[in-house]
Amino acid sequence: MARLPAGIRFIISFSRDQWYRAFIFILTFLLYASFHLSRKPISIVKGELHRYCAPVDKGEVRPDDQSQTASGIATHQLPDNKTDCGWAPFDQDNYPQLLGALDYSFLCAYAIGMYLSGIIGERLPIRYYLTFGMLASGTFTALFGLGYFYNIHSFGFYVVTQIINGLVQTTGWPSVVTCLSNWFGKGRRGLIMGVWNSHTSVGNILGSLIAGYWVSTCWGLSFIVPGAIVAAMGVVCFLFLIEHPKDIACAPTLVAHSKSYENGTHRFRLQKPAVPDEKLLDPETQCLLLSDGKRAVRQNHVVLLPATDGSSMAAISFTGALKIPGVVEFSLCLLFAKLVSYTFLFWLPLYITNVDHLDAQKAGELSTLFDVGGIFGGILAGVISDRLEKRASTCGLMLLLAAPTLYVFSAVSRMGLAATVAMLLLSGALVSGPYALITTAVSADLGTHKSLKGNSHALATVTAIIDGTGSVGAALGPLLAGLISPSGWNNVFYMLMLADACALLFLIRLIHKELSCPGSATGDQVP
Repeated sequence: MARLPAGIRFIISFSRDQWYRAFIFILTFLLYASFHLSRKPISIVKGELHRYCAPVDKGEVRPDDQSQTASGIATHQLPDNKTDCGWAPFDQDNYPQLLGALDYSFLCAYAIGMYLSGIIGERLPIRYYLTFGMLASGTFTALFGLGYFYNIHSFGFYVVTQIINGLVQTTGWPSVVTCLSNWFGKGRRGLIMGVWNSHTSVGNILGSLIAGYWVSTCWGLSFIVPGAIVAAMGVVCFLFLIEHPKDIACAPTLVAHSKSYENGTHRFRLQKPAVPDEKLLDPETQCLLLSDGKRAVRQNHVVLLPATDGSSMAAISFTGALKIPGVVEFSLCLLFAKLVSYTFLFWLPLYITNVDHLDAQKAGELSTLFDVGGIFGGILAGVISDRLEKRASTCGLMLLLAAPTLYVFSAVSRMGLAATVAMLLLSGALVSGPYALITTAVSADLGTHKSLKGNSHALATVTAIIDGTGSVGAALGPLLAGLISPSGWNNVFYMLMLADACALLFLIRLIHKELSCPGSATGDQVP
C-alpha cells in the first residue's frame, strides 16, 4: 500500500476534538480582532478631523505644511467653515475636549453596558448574542463614517453614534472568553490565552492600517470599511460558532476530580475529606488562613448546589460574583491598567503627529508598533505566570517596570524616529502584558474558582465585572488625556505613570499572599 502524503499524515495525526478546538481558537480570535479593528479608526482620524492651521497673511488661514502633506488633496469642506482646519465642529480651539468627549461617550457606555452584558450573556445562547452585537456594532461604526458623505457636522450625532456603538460592543468580550474557556481547560491557560489575546493588538494594527489608507482622502471610509468587516464576521459567527464541546459531542477538556450525583432537584458533590496534615493540603487551601494565620480553613465534605433542571445550575448573581476571592482586587487593578492602555489606543497617533511631525497616515502606521509590542507582552505575561503559577506577581512586576518606561518614552520620543520606535515596542509590551493577563487567564481562573463549587454559569458574569470595571478606566483615560494635553504632553505621561502605580497598589495584598504560599496549582492560584 502506498505511503500517505505528508499533508494527510499531518491531518490525521490530530484527533477530531483537537481540530475542533483549533477551529474555535482561530474563530474566536478573528471575531474579537474585528471588534478592535472597528475601535481604532477614531484615533487615526483625529488628526484629520482637526488639522493644524498656520496664518499665512492678514485674514487668511491655511493648513501648515505637515497637514497639507497629510491630506494630499483638498479637504472635504463644509460650506460654513471659516478655516481649513478640519471638520466642524472639531476645527475650533476646543477640539481636544470634543475629541476626548467622543472617546468618553463610547467608553463610558461600554463600561456601563459591560456590567449588564455578562448577566444577560449567561442567560442567552452565546452564538445569537454575539451575532447580534457584531451586526449592530458594524452598523453604528459605519454610521459614523456616513457623516462624512452626508456633510453631518452635528456633534450630537457623533456622540450618540459612539454611545450606542459602545453599548452593543459589550456583547463581545464575555461571549468569546466564555466560549474559549468552555473548550480549553486550565492547563497552560496563561500561554494559550496570552497567544489568543494577541487578537487585541492584531485588530488594532489592522484597524490602523485600514483607517490610515483612507484617512487623508476620504475619512468616512475609515469607518465604513471596518464596520462592514465586523458585520461580515457577525454572519460568520452565526454560521460557525460552537458554544460548548458537548454541542458537537466532543470530549470535555476538564476532568472532574469528584463525583457528582443528581436527584433532579439538587446536585450533590462528594469531595474527599479534608486531610489533617497541612502539608497534604492543596496550595489554595493552605492559603485560606484565619486571621491568626495559624490554622487553615477546612472545606465542607458535601456541597449542595441548586439546579434549574437536572443537568445545569443557576447562573451566579452579580453580588455572588463579587464575593469570589480576587475579583475586586483584579477589577480595580484593571481599571488603572486599562486607563493607560486605552489612552495609548486613542491618543498615540495624535501624539506622534505632534512630536515627530508626521502626517496622520504615517503616524497611524507608526502607532501599530505599540500593538506589536503588546502581542509579545501578552504572550510573555502568560508564559511567566504559567511557569511561576503566580498571576498577581507577574502583573505586579510588569506594572513596576512600566511606570519608569513611560517616563523614558516621554523623554526620548522627541529625540527622533529611531528612539520612538524602540520605546513604542517596549512600552507596548509592559503596558499590554498585565491588561492582557487579567482580562483573559485571570478572568477565566476566577470564573472557575473553587469557591463556585463547579458552577460553570459564572464565567461570563465574572469576566464582565472585571472588564466592565476596567472599562471605567478606559473611559477616564482618553477623557483626561484630552483635558490635560493642552497643558503639555508631559503632564499626560505623569498621569499615566500615576495610574500604573495605583494599579500596582491594588495588587499588593494578592502579591503578598502568592509569595507567602509555597506554590499554587495552575488555575487555582488566585487567592
